Amino acid sequence: MNASLHCEFLNDFHMHILYRSEDYGKTFQDITDLINKTFIQTEFGIAIGPENSGKVILTGDLTEGRVTKIFRSDDFGKSFVTSELPFHPLMQITYNPRDSNILLVYSINYDLWLSEDFGANWRKIHETVCLVKWGMNDTIFLTTNPNGSCSDRGTLELRKSLDYGKTFKTIGSRIYSFGLGGRFVFASVMTDSGSTRMIHVSVDQGETWDMAQLPTVGHEQFYSILAANYDVVFMHVDEPGGEYSDKCSLHIHASYSISMKLNVPVQPLSEPNAVGLILAHGSVGGAVSVLSPDVYVSDDGGYTWFQALKGPHHYAILDSGGLLVAVEHNPSHPISQIKFSTDEGQCWHVHNFTDDPMYFTGLASEPGARSMNVSLWGYRETIMNQYWVSVTVDFRQLLSRDCQENDYIQWLAHSSDISDPTDGCMLGYKERFLRLRKDSVCWNGRDYIVTKEPTTCPCTLTDFQCDFGFYHAENSSVCVEQPDLIGHSLEFCLHGRKEQLQTSGYRKIPGDHCEGGITPERKEIDLSKKCVSNLLRTELLVDIRLMHAEANGIDGVDDLDTLEVGKMHYHDDSDEDLLE
Repeated sequence: MNASLHCEFLNDFHMHILYRSEDYGKTFQDITDLINKTFIQTEFGIAIGPENSGKVILTGDLTEGRVTKIFRSDDFGKSFVTSELPFHPLMQITYNPRDSNILLVYSINYDLWLSEDFGANWRKIHETVCLVKWGMNDTIFLTTNPNGSCSDRGTLELRKSLDYGKTFKTIGSRIYSFGLGGRFVFASVMTDSGSTRMIHVSVDQGETWDMAQLPTVGHEQFYSILAANYDVVFMHVDEPGGEYSDKCSLHIHASYSISMKLNVPVQPLSEPNAVGLILAHGSVGGAVSVLSPDVYVSDDGGYTWFQALKGPHHYAILDSGGLLVAVEHNPSHPISQIKFSTDEGQCWHVHNFTDDPMYFTGLASEPGARSMNVSLWGYRETIMNQYWVSVTVDFRQLLSRDCQENDYIQWLAHSSDISDPTDGCMLGYKERFLRLRKDSVCWNGRDYIVTKEPTTCPCTLTDFQCDFGFYHAENSSVCVEQPDLIGHSLEFCLHGRKEQLQTSGYRKIPGDHCEGGITPERKEIDLSKKCVSNLLRTELLVDIRLMHAEANGIDGVDDLDTLEVGKMHYHDDSDEDLLE
């Protein structure tokens, strides 16, 4: 069922009106009476349950009285049950992704509360919580500070609970921030100097930790998890002074640009069923521009880009990539037009969706990018007041013809020449897709399924990275031994054990699926000495740390001690890791 809720504030009557729609916002029903005309929190008042659970929670505004009320629905907002909270919430109520009856929220006093019956009853499970996240298998991760303050960066503790907060286990200290991705838990940990921090990674939900082979960062830098699945992590490490003098590049704006209050209305957008298609804001030059960015589109997964729209826009992907829509971001001027493209952003058309322009505030489409409907939100002004407006545009008549077999073409990801049998291999396999031709103006439909054909590749040197003590020769895939380590035995800490490494200079990239082909020899000999970094105590010897660092070209690691984890409230400055 596709239902949406919209809360409107009318200045002249000083009241909220709650609307409900079942047709993508084309028509709305006033359901304010279902919540006794209660004011709803503006910032986090509507919490929608995961998947298609039908659960909705509305949080009342504190100005209504001394008690915060919530309105609970399990039928997509057709009816509500009222409950009173024994606290005042500071954030939106979050659902357990595996069980929408289990809820978490922390209060204005930073106490963490949990409900196991969809908000009917609550119990306090922890005090002074700075950040909380749901992990795998109903695990709760949180950061806290024994001194009662969430503002002391790098002094937090990371804790987890496996029994819905009845017991907690501390799994890290000296935490700056933490994040979850795939099967990994990431912790940004302060070093001994207190001026730098380093990433630690756990693959067993925080029981044991390993130092990531990444550079340390200082106060004006940050880490950011770009993507993660079960095997592979893509992480950005900020470098100071990243300008290029005379080198011109396309700089993509993401969450960091938004946190720095640049004129970037939305983050980069891609959809699993719109293969290879990415929309993003970017600026061209030697460094990131603080001026208004333009919209760029990539149709090959980010290898190449072209400028699609001038200036910042809100955008959405519809019909599994068969249709793109965009609305100009200009808060100071009313708008009446929506732009759309049927050829992946190469050509754009304009549709006047209203004769009475409105001040545009947001664009919404059904999750999954399969719909042909998009809703525009905004307000209009009169002499006496402002009033909110929702306009839904249905593009179904635009793409009236159903796509046929000849509307699709084969596309090989990561490839510049589809006829080359060795081209397109990435992490040991390649995927061939059927995707819509750019010149096919047709409807993919809701039942469209991406057709892909994966093929395992034979191993080559590109499936291996340089091992400890080796580095890539300039402009070459060949790994050569570092001169200062020639003749020395390579001993290092790996998976909590001290190991001696016998290697020809290569190790297979984690998550690589290649088979056969080139397989360089590599052997790890267990020296039966424990050296795990568990973020709770120091057991790494200085010489092991330095060997580990030198072998991987990491500077500034002399200050490292063992390490420990955490995160506080989000801050809009460059000193905050974006470990989400």
